[in-house]
Amino acid sequence: MGKFGWVAKKVVYLQVEMKRIWIAIVRLCGWKFELPEDGERPELRRCVFAVAPHTSVSDFLVGAAYLWALDVNGHIFIKKEFFRWPLGGLLRRLGAIPIDRGNRKGDMVGQAVREFARGGTFSLAITPEGTRKPTRRWKRGFWEIASQAGVPIVPACIDFGHKRIWLERAIVPTGDFEADLREVRRGFKAQMARHPKQFVELDNEQ
Repeated sequence: MGKFGWVAKKVVYLQVEMKRIWIAIVRLCGWKFELPEDGERPELRRCVFAVAPHTSVSDFLVGAAYLWALDVNGHIFIKKEFFRWPLGGLLRRLGAIPIDRGNRKGDMVGQAVREFARGGTFSLAITPEGTRKPTRRWKRGFWEIASQAGVPIVPACIDFGHKRIWLERAIVPTGDFEADLREVRRGFKAQMARHPKQFVELDNEQ
């Protein structure tokens, strides 16, 4: 039992160190993280982060560093195909949750709501665009999750132009998806995206 306990501690240590190293690398690349003071944003411990703009894989790499820097037990959904050995265990320890996007019965919303129902600190980062290509319609899954779990939506802005990441004010779902979506999308601009031409702003969606 002692041996297994030692191994478990080593795994946790490596997990923490990997996160710290990646955060440091992203910051060395010039990125600035706007982080709230301790206790300033208690809603972040149980919320859905709506991350945008999402036009490249770089969004995930930079966004993961920010999520870890927030230290709010953040999680993301990743295709189940990536969870094969030897990556599966590592991805789970880093906060990833496997999802079968090819199966309509996979019930991503239900899975996320069940995770929130376990109680305790749990936040989930989602890219509502659902694609890196230009799209006028955002997926409503993030809103359904927040609504059913009874948690707020917090827009997370990734600005590649200024290498800056910050959080907007929390939005509590009202039951009106279109109205809530307009509030969520209000602060996201094409000039912030890694590839500006691939992001459709709210004001341009007519």
